[in-house]
Amino acid sequence: MNYYVGIDAAAESFTACVVTPEEVVRSAQPFENTVEGIYALKAWIEAADLPRAETLICVENTGVFTEALCYELHQSEYAVVLLDPHKVWKAFAEGAKTDPLDSRKIAEYGWRYLDQLTPWSPREAIVEQVKVLLQTREQFVEQKTAAKNSLTTLRRKYIQTPAANAALERTLSHLKAEIQDIEAEIHRLIHSNPTAAQMVALLMTAPGVGELMAFHFFVLTEGFAQTPSYRSLAQYLGIAPNARQSGAWSGPSRSRGYGPSTMRKLLYLAACSVRTHNKAYRHYFERKVAEGKPRRLVLNNLANRLLRVLCAMIQHRQPYIPNYVSVQPMLLTKS
Repeated sequence: MNYYVGIDAAAESFTACVVTPEEVVRSAQPFENTVEGIYALKAWIEAADLPRAETLICVENTGVFTEALCYELHQSEYAVVLLDPHKVWKAFAEGAKTDPLDSRKIAEYGWRYLDQLTPWSPREAIVEQVKVLLQTREQFVEQKTAAKNSLTTLRRKYIQTPAANAALERTLSHLKAEIQDIEAEIHRLIHSNPTAAQMVALLMTAPGVGELMAFHFFVLTEGFAQTPSYRSLAQYLGIAPNARQSGAWSGPSRSRGYGPSTMRKLLYLAACSVRTHNKAYRHYFERKVAEGKPRRLVLNNLANRLLRVLCAMIQHRQPYIPNYVSVQPMLLTKS
C-alpha cells in the first residue's frame, strides 16, 4: 500500500485526509455523515487519482456511525480496515485533539501498523440479524429481571399500590412475549440455513451447552465460516489465565476479568452445570478445591476446558464424544 486515507467519523459528520509515508497528499476535508456525504467522499478520493490496489482506507471504529461508510466503500472495491480508537490514541503522544488532526493520525497509524491490520468485510445478513436479535434479547432479559425485582419489592410493602403492581405485571407479561418472539425469529433464521442448524445441533451435544450458547458461537464464528482458535477466543472473552511475572517477582496467573459479558456469563453457567451434573468435571472440581484452589478459579478452569472442547468440535465438525482421550501426535509417531 502506498496511499492511506484516514477517516475520523462522528454521528453527523466525518473528516478524511490522504497521506503517504512521506507526505500529505490531500489535506483534511469534512463531509456530512449521510449517503450524499459518502458519495462526495468517494468522488474526493477519485479526484486524487489514487490507484485502488495501492490505497488503504483506515476508519476509526465508532460503531453504527461508520457502518454505512464501510459498506459503501467496500462495495466500491476499496480495501477498508477498522481501527480501535484506543489503540490509535495510545500510538501518538500529541495532546491536541481535532478532527483534521485525528484523521491524519488514523491514516498514519495505518501505514505504521499495516502488518497488524485485518481487512474489514461485511458480515452475512443472517449473522448480523442473529447478532442484533441476541443483543435485543439480552436487553429485554435485563429489563424483565429489573421489573420482576421491583414487583417483588412492591408486593412486600405494608401499604400496597395496586396500580403500580398492575403496571409492572403488564410490563413483565409484555417483555416475556417479546423475548419469546425474538427466540422464535432466531430459530427461524438458524433453521433457514442447513449448515448453521447442523452446527448448532452438534454443539448442543456437549455438556452444559444450550441453544443460547450455540447461537452466540454462530455469531462469534461468522456463521461457522471461521475456525476459532481456542487461545485467541479465550483471550477475547477474558477467561484465559495470563502469567504475571516481572524480574524476581511472580504472581498467580489471572484472567483479565472482562470481555463480552453475555458469553462470559453463559460459559460460567455452563461450568456450574457440568460441575453439578457431569461426573468427570465434578471430580476435577472437587479435586482442585481439595488442593486449596479457590472455587471461582476452578470454575474458570472448567469454562476454559469447555471452550477448548467447543472449538475442537467446530474445527473437526464432530459431535461431543464423552469418553474421548486426546493423544499427542509425537506418541503416535513413536508407536
